[in-house]
Amino acid sequence: MDPAHIRKIAEEYYRSGQYYCSEAIVKTINEEFRLGYPDDIVKVASGFPIGIGGAGCSCGAVTGGVMAIGMVFGRSAPGDPAIERCLSLCRELHDRFSGRHGCLCCRSLTRGMILKSPEHIRKCAVITGEIAEETAVIILRELRCPGDFPHPL
Repeated sequence: MDPAHIRKIAEEYYRSGQYYCSEAIVKTINEEFRLGYPDDIVKVASGFPIGIGGAGCSCGAVTGGVMAIGMVFGRSAPGDPAIERCLSLCRELHDRFSGRHGCLCCRSLTRGMILKSPEHIRKCAVITGEIAEETAVIILRELRCPGDFPHPL
């Protein structure tokens, strides 16, 4: 499993216009890690692009990465302690991104760009790929550690 390859796939889904950022990441992680979620899992990610429904708030790529981490490490039953690990990994993704970019606000990350302009598409494709790769790195690192993994690779 190559995180750089995962980056390329997610970037292409975004750049080609097939999917927005959060959708591209969820789809790519689901397919490349063979998680077995139905293709409809992309629907769960469809409300997050362009900063949650186009409002310009939290970066959709980051929320897509968070959803993908939850697909692997999230809890499926009340009281499941898996939530603690999931929250920690999602916080790690959040902190790495905000440390590099200074914020998670879509509006700030794309300041001065016209939505769907070539400049905007380039910027967001790169961010989508960055988060897909970082998400894959986190998942792969954690799978190499002892612990339960609910899905076969």
